[in-house]
Amino acid sequence: MNIFLSNRVQIYLFSESLLYILSLVAFVSTLSIVSKWDFNSCDEMQYKLEKRSFLITTIIVLSIWIKILLLFYFVYSIDSISVMIPGAMCGAGVISANPYGNPLLFLKILLLFLTGIWLIINSLDLKAENYPYFKVKSWFYIVIFIFLSTEIYLDFTYFSHLWIQSPVKCCSAIFGLSGDNLIPLNLNTSTLIAIFYLLYFLTILSSIQKYPFILFISSALFLYFGYQSVVHFFGIYIYELPSHKCPFCMLSKEYFFIGYLLWGTLFLGVFYGLSNFILKILISHENRNLYSLAIIFNTIFVILCSSYVMIYYIKNGVLL
Repeated sequence: MNIFLSNRVQIYLFSESLLYILSLVAFVSTLSIVSKWDFNSCDEMQYKLEKRSFLITTIIVLSIWIKILLLFYFVYSIDSISVMIPGAMCGAGVISANPYGNPLLFLKILLLFLTGIWLIINSLDLKAENYPYFKVKSWFYIVIFIFLSTEIYLDFTYFSHLWIQSPVKCCSAIFGLSGDNLIPLNLNTSTLIAIFYLLYFLTILSSIQKYPFILFISSALFLYFGYQSVVHFFGIYIYELPSHKCPFCMLSKEYFFIGYLLWGTLFLGVFYGLSNFILKILISHENRNLYSLAIIFNTIFVILCSSYVMIYYIKNGVLL
């Protein structure tokens, strides 16, 4: 007996399959259009290509937004089916139940970043009069489709190897005192948190000064150390347990789904911080609004993390 009997899994895989079919249609059409595209041409063929490209772009945009919603549904489904699998207490045990879970989750986050960049390029392209970035966004989508193909393969492979009878590790075994999830680089907690705040101020400073390369580097580091800081320090104040270091449990209703807001603001802050450097490489263009968005979401993330520590200290007079 396997997990395919779950209605949530069936809905998720059916939705992903439909979206992949749409993406395949868009991929084939994009290959056909970009090979013949010449905006300077005034013949009938170019006119037909422009009409087709508008339809295909609409399909891609719609598919991307639905996939973003499906990522939340995927995380919710993983967490909800944890009750069906022996040993799992949350999504951590389910996603780690076989070798395909963590690569699948990483790929979904990578696709979220790539498709977000594509949406920005597409928006800039549509605002221009001569579609200057059409070929760039078309080839970029072709690259994205390769990752989409890998994702759909991992989707079915992951769930087909997820068995209800097989016990898995709980989050305490994976991330707790009995696990091997140590602070990276042999750092202690104080040093880790100091690096966290220093990187935050570096992202703010580089955003204000509009240095895309420095912001790119500091944002990438902030993503890594931000995750580690939540797991090893800030998360225990959300749970109010010094031994509970799971990044998944905070997504549950017992903690008011705060994990969605916490991880969402971290991703958005880092995404906007990375974007301008990528845009300069791909289309030699900067979007100044992205600097402000990076500041806003990084600040929200830091305030959220810090507030749990301050509230706990105010209530109890001690730190964990």
